[in-house]
Amino acid sequence: MAVDIKSEDARLTSPESKPVSVSDAIVAMVEKARHSVVEVRGRGRGAGAGIIWGSDGKIITNYHVVAGTGGKPQIQLYDGTRLESKLVAENSALDLALLQVEKASLPALPIGDSAKLRIGELVFAFGHPWGHRDVVTAGIVSGLGRVGGGRGDRSADYVRSDVRLAPGNSGGPLVNARGEVVGVNSMIFGGDLSVAVPSHVVLEWLASTGKRVYLGVGVRPVRISPIQPDNNPTTGVLVINLDPTGPAARAGVRIGDIVLSVAKQPVVDTATLKRALAQGVAEGKADLALIRGGKPFRLDVAVTEAA
Repeated sequence: MAVDIKSEDARLTSPESKPVSVSDAIVAMVEKARHSVVEVRGRGRGAGAGIIWGSDGKIITNYHVVAGTGGKPQIQLYDGTRLESKLVAENSALDLALLQVEKASLPALPIGDSAKLRIGELVFAFGHPWGHRDVVTAGIVSGLGRVGGGRGDRSADYVRSDVRLAPGNSGGPLVNARGEVVGVNSMIFGGDLSVAVPSHVVLEWLASTGKRVYLGVGVRPVRISPIQPDNNPTTGVLVINLDPTGPAARAGVRIGDIVLSVAKQPVVDTATLKRALAQGVAEGKADLALIRGGKPFRLDVAVTEAA
């Protein structure tokens, strides 16, 4: 599908009420996102793409991009800087790989909630097709579902779109119009289809393969009435069990508290709590937004690694 993003007719309004064209807003988003896309290259192999997944040097790409590289693919940043990386984890069924580089303060993009993607939503693919660096294509989400993972009955969630992918796009981000990563582009599942691994699948995989964070709470989902009359109801998780010697209790969390988010990532059930903890812990601390007695407050919890 050809997507016309050059029209100046539609207008957006900035927080300062200054009119901004849709085209200008997209160009600004694309320019920012490109700085978070890297080139991934192995010895004597063609190049793929990768996504800076955290400012601490984590990079996500496709498994098939790094397979056979000896576990130490070379990374090239947007500014041309070249770094050695180490393969930390891989999953051939999901076509995902986690790399680590020894460089801090990398420009990571926010991670969107791919579980909320809608058919027809505008998305952008970033990568290096046929060796041309930093190419962007646009399209819409055309399908959501599951495809076979290539091993028996195993299957995986996918996002299908009509963005154009070619060799060199694999491992790059699929980004929504807000500049959030909603998928990892892959050509292994769908043949000639543009298929991406959803970001929520990546977060779940990272939570299962990385260091598990122990908070010391038992929770169940709850729906919360709005604190302000003009706000919409929201959801969170109610603390129903608490390890008295655990990190949450030591930080001041109590039974009956409602956790709304971790590191500004919304929490609606146990799975999203685990994902948020896996993604949002910085320097051993988790920033929790909670409600107690109808009043919102925040706590920094010094979490520990689960045994």
